[in-house]
Amino acid sequence: MKLDTRQIVISGLLVALALVLGVTGLGFIPVPTPAGAATLMHIPVELAGILEGPVVGSFVGLIFGLFTLRFLADPRVVIPARLLIGIVSYLVYAGCGKKSWSIPLAAIAGSLTNTIGTLGLAVLFGYMPLSGAEGAIGIALLQGAPEAIFAAVIITPVVIAVKRLEARKPVPAHRGD
Repeated sequence: MKLDTRQIVISGLLVALALVLGVTGLGFIPVPTPAGAATLMHIPVELAGILEGPVVGSFVGLIFGLFTLRFLADPRVVIPARLLIGIVSYLVYAGCGKKSWSIPLAAIAGSLTNTIGTLGLAVLFGYMPLSGAEGAIGIALLQGAPEAIFAAVIITPVVIAVKRLEARKPVPAHRGD
């Protein structure tokens, strides 16, 4: 698939945002839970998927996944769900007709893809139990649900603003003749 100029630019901006969040640690907020950190890193991935489609969303998701290798060095656990965040966000947004009301649904779906996918793989590969004080279900409820709500609150106005800017007609350049 060939990316157009806009997709390359938006991809670059969201990758830069993911890099800043990852390098500075701002994308991983330390919390006293078994997971150890709440994440904001899924937000650029969801934005990429909603604004530019599944290919750009997966690319930004890969950046997110690579940063999470420092928490768990098993790429089988940390990469697959991150690749799917943008795809799922896009599919929900597009499947709902790209309406404003579908933006928070797409953000929540992307966040839940991250949470359920990553925790599910962590259980599958024996890194954590499914239930109990340090289990996947507890982490999903304690961290995953608030992260999904936070994503919807942040992403909805950003996407609406970008879509409004897109809808504006460009101002013709002044020729100076």
